[in-house]
Parts: sequence; structure tokens; C-alpha cells
Amino acid sequence: MLYLLLSIVCSVSVGVIFKIARKWSANAKQIVLFNYIFALLLCYVVFSPDVKNISAETPFSLYLSLGILLPVVFLFLIASIKSIGIVKTDAAQRLSLFVSIVAAWLLFKEVFSITKLIGIAIGFSALFCVLNKTADTTKSDLKYPVLVFLGFGIIDILFKKVAAFTAVPYTTSLFVIFSIAFFFMFCVVLYEMIVEKKSFAVNNLFLGFLVGCFNFGNILFYLKAHQVFSTNPSTVFAGMNMGVILLGSIVGVVVFKEKLSKLNYTGLVLALLSILFIVLSI
Repeated sequence: MLYLLLSIVCSVSVGVIFKIARKWSANAKQIVLFNYIFALLLCYVVFSPDVKNISAETPFSLYLSLGILLPVVFLFLIASIKSIGIVKTDAAQRLSLFVSIVAAWLLFKEVFSITKLIGIAIGFSALFCVLNKTADTTKSDLKYPVLVFLGFGIIDILFKKVAAFTAVPYTTSLFVIFSIAFFFMFCVVLYEMIVEKKSFAVNNLFLGFLVGCFNFGNILFYLKAHQVFSTNPSTVFAGMNMGVILLGSIVGVVVFKEKLSKLNYTGLVLALLSILFIVLSI
């Protein structure tokens, strides 16, 4: 259970860092770039990936898609946290599991039980309630959490495809994907510095270091939690999603004084209920 708790704390900590970064006038793209530098280093040290396992049969198209999509959705996540706060963004991110569930139904013809269908229906109701604007938000704010919702759902689908390719260890695939993400963001930041004359700032390096450590910690502890609960993966699945929504809500409301309507609170309760139904259907 310790690994699961640590994974939840690491996940929410990333959002907290981005919330604080707003006060520092930090450059989001530089933070994401430095995040991948430190995540890559940690991945190499901890997992010792063996790139010799990579062959012509390796799904490079999946690696490339994830390598580009990960940092892009990361930037959407930052924009969403800045616009509508940690509470709603974390809920949108965790409810993105319904994108992969619907994909399993439409693309892979998975047969759904009544319990899972109830969970999906509650989940979409939860999303509507959570993203319903309060008095201090505008319609334009909703585009970022919606992109977070769709983006993380697509990422989940692609990672499941990567995990299905067992010829290359999952941790090695992760290292390659992080490398592509780093190269992509390096090109983006280089363009900004040369064309848009954006300067390098030390605070972006420091924030990137923190995000990279917590981002990698989230992955590491999540994998270890699955190893501990190998016979009951639904415990990890439910604990992670519910834990992030709950802790993110507490931090957002108590620490950052984020304003939520009664409908938003209803959405958070529905989100937890929907995840519970999904877990019961596994």
C-alpha cells in the first residue's frame, strides 16, 4: 500500500508544482523539456534499459506517437491547471480512462457488463458536473481539460498497445519513448529561443527537475504497486484513480482555495462512484 500512496502523492505533486510555477512566470515548454532530461536519467539508472532488444519488429510508430503526444498533452495539463485549477484537471485526467474503455468497445469489440455500462454512464455524468463552470471561469477554460481528457485517454490506449509487444521490455520501451519526447521538446524550445527570442531561465531548470523526479516517481511506484498486488490489479487501478481525485481535491480546495460549485462537488463524488463500478466489473 505504501507504493500506491507514494504514486498518488507523486502524481498530485506534479500538479502542485505547475500551480506554483504560475507565480514564477515560468516557461512551460522549458519545464517539460527539463522534466524529460531528469526522467530519462532516472529511467536509465533505475531500470537499466537494454536497447539491444529493439529490432525491426519494434512498434516505432507507437513510440513516435507517444513521444510526441506525451509532451503535448503535458502542456495541455499545465494550461488546464492554470486555467481551472488542480481539482478539475485531476478529475478530467483520471476520467480519461473512459476514452480507452469506449475504444475497447468500438475498436476491439469488447463485451460490456451491466456494471461497466453503469460505471461509464456515471463517469460521463461526473465529467459534465466537474467541468461545469463556476462564476469565476469562462467557456474558453474548458478546452484545456477536454484536451487533457481526450489526450490521456489516447495515451492510455497507445501504452496498452506498447505493453502488448512483449519482445521489448516495457521499461526499455518507456526509455525510448522518453527519448523521443525529449528530442521533440528540445526542437520546440530551440525554436522558441532562436525565432521567438525566449531566454533560458534557471527556475525552469529547477522546476523541470522537480517535475521529472515526481513524474518518474509516479511511474516507478505505480509499477511496484502492481507487482505487490499482482493478483489483484484492480486494487491499484481503483486506489490510484480515486486517490488522485481525493488528494487533488483536498490540495486544490484547502491549500490553493480553488472555488467549486455544488455541481462540481457532485461531479467529484460521481467520479469516485464511476471508478468503483468500473473496478467491480473487472
